Amino acid sequence: MKVFVCANLTKEKSFAAFPKIISELQKNNITPLAESKYADICKSLDISGITFAEAEENAANCDIFLTIGGDGTILRWGKRAASHNKPLLGVNTGRLGFMATLETDDLSKLSALSSGSYEISPRMLLNVTLSSAGKTERYTALNDVVLFKGVRSKLPEYIVYSGDTELTGVRADGLIISTPTGSTAYSLSAGGPIIDPRLSCFELTALSPHTLFSRPMIFSAEVPLKARYIAYENSSVFLSVDGSESIDLSPDDHITIERSDLTLKLIDIDGGSFYSSVHNKLIRPLK
Repeated sequence: MKVFVCANLTKEKSFAAFPKIISELQKNNITPLAESKYADICKSLDISGITFAEAEENAANCDIFLTIGGDGTILRWGKRAASHNKPLLGVNTGRLGFMATLETDDLSKLSALSSGSYEISPRMLLNVTLSSAGKTERYTALNDVVLFKGVRSKLPEYIVYSGDTELTGVRADGLIISTPTGSTAYSLSAGGPIIDPRLSCFELTALSPHTLFSRPMIFSAEVPLKARYIAYENSSVFLSVDGSESIDLSPDDHITIERSDLTLKLIDIDGGSFYSSVHNKLIRPLK
């Protein structure tokens, strides 16, 4: 078995966890793969037995992706894992690590990878199409798509459609359209509900809406959502996909959000990790 270990070794906690994870994998007769750029670091740490190659080659040759970091690391590598139809296990070294199902003090559980004694938590992804000035740009999202106004911009009005039917028009700082996985991220902070990741749906949450009656809404993922905005005194609006894009929009631009054919297979070693995370990372700290 080959496991592609994906880590940013410039981060202290990931750097500290890396050799421990490599050792645990090798103890279970698992061959670790890593990016070529980390070969010198591993040599300086006297870590051997790793197969080094470029990321795309490792992605094609591995059986499993293993990320070291927080949810941002899973967002970064999860789409690549999904495109190769490979499962992914997240080891948490971040602050919350809601999607990561293994903590660094539980590394002995990595033996489950070789035995196959784990569950898969399938996560839907989004296809995002931006139609702008006769051109089309496409993106993939695991968490969410966010439209947001500039810092000094006047308040725009956002128009949202289900298929060709207009759903709502709302003046707000922005809109969040999220997957069930993304329901525990930005949407949660904006007052949206937590959604079981096994569901297939879109969640629409307005950011600071200027109305008494705006509420989060949930829609079937079988029908695409479309969004645009109406400017007020030259409002500036931007598009963000999983927090990694910041694209300047014009009122003539249209964004279409559809369910992707890709699915991320998140490895859940203990089973029921989503509800454990809700309890331990979102509810218990409030007591």
